[in-house]
Amino acid sequence: MILPFVKLGTLALKTFCKPIARRLKKDAGLHPKFRQCIINVAQANHRFSTNVQRRIYGRATDAAIRPLNEEKAVQAAADLLGELFVFTVAGAAVIFEVQRSSRSEARKEELRRQELEAMKQRDDDIAREIEILKQKVEELEQLSKGRGVTSIFHFRHPHTSEAEKAKHT
Repeated sequence: MILPFVKLGTLALKTFCKPIARRLKKDAGLHPKFRQCIINVAQANHRFSTNVQRRIYGRATDAAIRPLNEEKAVQAAADLLGELFVFTVAGAAVIFEVQRSSRSEARKEELRRQELEAMKQRDDDIAREIEILKQKVEELEQLSKGRGVTSIFHFRHPHTSEAEKAKHT
């Protein structure tokens, strides 16, 4: 019952985070201190990605890397910030879904374990009952060998006298 609402909520959260990311990208360069911070992040990201590309293509990595101009750096950092925001929200939604699913599986596993334990208990009870019945059957067999079947079930023979009846009781 709750599953569709959780899925819809996750989808809505992902949908709402895209305009927020766009707004972050738009407003990223307006505050002077934040602008300088994101420019530094963009320049570091540019140097890293350029070095990785050079290594992949087998070019020299010790050559100087030209820094991005300020506007390109702000735009690159704003894009990175927006993508990071969307990715973080999506990752959090995935983690939430996995945890919810694992809790559900843990509850199901606990129920299965309890059912199995109850079945084992019933099996043990039945085994005890069988043992008791076996003992009773053995006792009856011993009695029947010693006294005969008629004495076990107290059958009366029509030709027995009252004196013989008194003797058996």
